[in-house]
Amino acid sequence: MNHSIRFLPDNVSIDVEAGESILSAAAAAGIYIHADCGGEGVCGKCRIRLELGNVKNTHGTGLTEKEYGEGIRLACTSRVISDLVVRIPESVGPDGRSLACRPKTTRPLPAQSLETLVGTWETAPPVRKLALHLPPPTLDDNISDMQRLLRGIRQALPDSPEPYYDLTELLKELPFVLREANWHVTVILLHGKHADDPETIIAVEEGDTTDRLYGLACDIGTTTVCGQLIDLNTGSTIAESSSYNAQVSCGADVISRIIYSLKGHGLKTLQKKVVSTINAVIEDVCRKATISPSDISYIMTAGNTVMAHLLLGISPKYIREAPYVPGISIFPLTRAAELGIMAHPSVRIYIYPCVSSYVGGDIVAGVHACQMHDSDAICLFIDIGTNGEIVVGNREWLICAACSAGPAFEGGGIRYGMRASSGAIENCHIHPQTLDPMIVTIGNTLPRGICGSGLIAIVAEMLATGIIDQRGKFSRTLTHPRIRQGTEGWEYVLVWSRDSLTGEDITLTEIDLDNLIRAKGALFAGYQTLLESVGLGFDDLDRVILAGNFGAHIDLERAIAIGLLPDLHRDRFFYLGNASLLGCRISLTDQGRFMARTQARSLMTNMELSDNPVFMNHYVAALFLPHTDLGLFPTAARNRT
Repeated sequence: MNHSIRFLPDNVSIDVEAGESILSAAAAAGIYIHADCGGEGVCGKCRIRLELGNVKNTHGTGLTEKEYGEGIRLACTSRVISDLVVRIPESVGPDGRSLACRPKTTRPLPAQSLETLVGTWETAPPVRKLALHLPPPTLDDNISDMQRLLRGIRQALPDSPEPYYDLTELLKELPFVLREANWHVTVILLHGKHADDPETIIAVEEGDTTDRLYGLACDIGTTTVCGQLIDLNTGSTIAESSSYNAQVSCGADVISRIIYSLKGHGLKTLQKKVVSTINAVIEDVCRKATISPSDISYIMTAGNTVMAHLLLGISPKYIREAPYVPGISIFPLTRAAELGIMAHPSVRIYIYPCVSSYVGGDIVAGVHACQMHDSDAICLFIDIGTNGEIVVGNREWLICAACSAGPAFEGGGIRYGMRASSGAIENCHIHPQTLDPMIVTIGNTLPRGICGSGLIAIVAEMLATGIIDQRGKFSRTLTHPRIRQGTEGWEYVLVWSRDSLTGEDITLTEIDLDNLIRAKGALFAGYQTLLESVGLGFDDLDRVILAGNFGAHIDLERAIAIGLLPDLHRDRFFYLGNASLLGCRISLTDQGRFMARTQARSLMTNMELSDNPVFMNHYVAALFLPHTDLGLFPTAARNRT
């Protein structure tokens, strides 16, 4: 349920979900409230006045009884339970003058609806169940058990070609299953590669089990494995789960894991670790849905090229060596049990094909999900991560590339960087006069680091308030206790040690800023290079599609302000979220949409950027905030005039 909050005196309104803190709502609305502790409720600085409506306080506020009676609350511990009118009190500067309650920011416009991109899909999965009542054999009707089963299928499906069957596993079990079930069985049928191909009998179960038909959609990420349990009879998602990829202990990124795979039993170890992670996800979703892993009849997966190789136990050695050739790009349909994955013994696991060493099946699944391959609109698809995969095109052509953006957006290379988890600073506003930050953390706990979305917000605020210049260098003319020279050079103190979970100051340094600028510069140069290779510019784009969990948390205005995203009309932007998982879910649910995956991949042409001189020229030009060419960023140009 959503509620509306109106913030005074700015008269800015925002709709938020019930249970959201007023502090987080204010940050999302562009409203500045002084807050140091990230939402823990210990600094006591985020006082607001409740003028209309009710809130729920999650823990003690430290307010006096008189203040509480006057409607004073702490924004961080006040949870929304009704429509509200909230007044932000004016603060007073050191000179005794009243300060504006917030910086003059523009509220980011929401990205467009997913339905425009992904469309709809039918509930017609690649596997189905068929219940049969077979007549038991007699002396007059003593055909083989398999022929009896095939005859029953022909009678039930007279318009379908006779299905194939497995000559080994199925036949070993069939005579016993038929008799133990008193000839009342359910057949699991797998669709062929093409619409007119015969189906394959992959299993026979006792009794009528048609009401238990489940599939798993699974995104095998370098850091996290995400799964959705789908009821294939209805197409609905009934449980979700995610788990850190256990391979992280062998290396944080794909390059380190390739190196690990070449040592001794490294490849086997990595395969076991990712299988154990998938099994943990399966156990969790099955527990939530109160079903058995053996009820899962199909697994649809996608991952980058290295993850796919490691899952199948194929050496990724040559992926990192020029000319960067994967061992395989179209993966065979494999029995999950052969890999050690918990599911029905007959279950097949499908892995989305990759395009190149660094444009993997996760990107193909995303392109497939948003139907770029079937659209007249010229789209820019961006999956922001360590590699930064990019796809440009429409139904006539698709060109793709991966550019090494580095791990800055995932917390790597940033002194206090961390992944998006509890205690990570995810949003920030800096007061233009006091230069003090408003800190919002994930989980409203004491701050312990900075995640990617927080990094973008902080840098955009520092640029807007003049703390840093276009080069990412601190202003040497500002005298402020938060701007200082630390052990690693100039830095800005976001959180004082007394307010942090770690007990030390959390800062952002010029080295951190340089790493961020390099990361965003590589991505922006990648967009430009791909567009120019087909004679297009940013103005020719109809849509910009942001994929990945990180993309779903990007503040659009701030990402544009630092030059991470092109400065286009905001209604051209779409958030797709975990596009890889969405592609798997759609394919798992709708066989017709699944068939279209081959068209998506066949259109995708890879471009190597590592030794491309045009890319390098664009990269150097992008090493400014937002860019050396402000003509590409009219919003920034207007704000500076």
